[in-house]
Amino acid sequence: MAKFVLAGKADCPYYAKAELLADALRRSLPNFRVHNISVLPDEWKEWLESTCQRNGWKHDESPLVWRELVEQGGKGMLLGGFSDFLDYCQDYYGITSDMSTDVAETIAAENLETRSSLAAEELRRPSLTQPLHVWITGALSSTCQILIPSLLSAEAFPGVAAVALHLLDLEGDEEDMQRLKTEAEDLALGVLHQVTVHTNLDEAFHEATVVLLLDDFAEDKGDETTEDRKRRAMRMCERYREYGRLIDGRASRQVKAIVSGDSFVNLRCSLLVENAPSIPSHQFVATASQLESEARAVVAEKMNVRPSDVTGVIVWGNISGSSVIDLQRAKVFNYRGAVRGPASFSQSVLQILQDRKWVETEFQQQVRRRRAFVVSKAGRAAGISAANGILRVLKAWHGAYGQDEAFSLGLLCTGLFNLPNDVLLSVPVTCVDGKWSVLLDVTVDGKLQEELKLCADELRQEKEI
Repeated sequence: MAKFVLAGKADCPYYAKAELLADALRRSLPNFRVHNISVLPDEWKEWLESTCQRNGWKHDESPLVWRELVEQGGKGMLLGGFSDFLDYCQDYYGITSDMSTDVAETIAAENLETRSSLAAEELRRPSLTQPLHVWITGALSSTCQILIPSLLSAEAFPGVAAVALHLLDLEGDEEDMQRLKTEAEDLALGVLHQVTVHTNLDEAFHEATVVLLLDDFAEDKGDETTEDRKRRAMRMCERYREYGRLIDGRASRQVKAIVSGDSFVNLRCSLLVENAPSIPSHQFVATASQLESEARAVVAEKMNVRPSDVTGVIVWGNISGSSVIDLQRAKVFNYRGAVRGPASFSQSVLQILQDRKWVETEFQQQVRRRRAFVVSKAGRAAGISAANGILRVLKAWHGAYGQDEAFSLGLLCTGLFNLPNDVLLSVPVTCVDGKWSVLLDVTVDGKLQEELKLCADELRQEKEI
């Protein structure tokens, strides 16, 4: 697949010729893609110098044409100006341009008028629309890239007219971040107000109304030592303490923050709570939806049904550490057993299985192995299921589900189930009118109490690193 970028002064006739030539290629070649960047004349020099300096190119005229290396990755390949692009198209595709200079100048004048109008509209738009400011950390993760299109849809933020997307990755390469920005803009979704990219904390979390925290310092190397893990945890703690302080000082008082990932999920969320004292703690949550979905998939495989046929699974404890998968409320639909009913008929999973040993041992182990298996095969975190879990929590937070829909969510559980007040644990909850409520009609027996105490002790030890 070929993807070209054409950039030029809005009033440049050669830029107009390059645009028309690219349009001809697009009509002739189904896999040919092009992204146009029209720059106002008084901004062109600064834009060109900045782009060439970032990429190590030398070019001093309009237009600037380069090819994105879609398959290989890495920075783009500079082609040059219009004549270079024309030669390239003639040699590789057998397509040329016969546009006269008069026609090109007319189109260039139209381009300038259009670009000037767009610039004026961009300046005017902020005064007309108050966007929802969504910040995502760890923006170059696969989870973020899967998540972006759904965040710009009505299902994630019903009733929201505009979303300002702010992408932050402190380890991110500037070119990769700009490419992500371009891809998000190329979605051309009406709700998208603007996209900004950041590789430092100078502007982080300004006016944030939603914060999705995806940089979790996960480590996939099997030879990590105790000291390596300790250093990794210390880096994570330092970063999330700073995140908490910045959110406390810069974000909206109604901010909603969701922590997701494969490591230190509860701890990362609790560090935000501790370092953002002016924001209510219930506005910070750690999602266990991914682990909950993986547990449903294991149960479904055991019972020969679809994962969507299994509901009511609960995740207790430390989401990315010592957790307990509880099936006391789990139901199964469409199970082909001795007792059957209509599509709405459900049965208790525990009553059907009647295998306490499998539930308490092998089942718990299979759930933990499932994500490790996906990571080992894909070579990266399980982005699709993580993104789906975040969306499910966001939709609940914005009223998409009723009070009968239960979730597993990490939050502070002050005064509940005899749990420690200072530890953030995953518990079953519902969401009504944008507020989370812990489910109380569950059985927390002595065995589960002991397991939750062990989870709390584990989290306290993580804090002391």
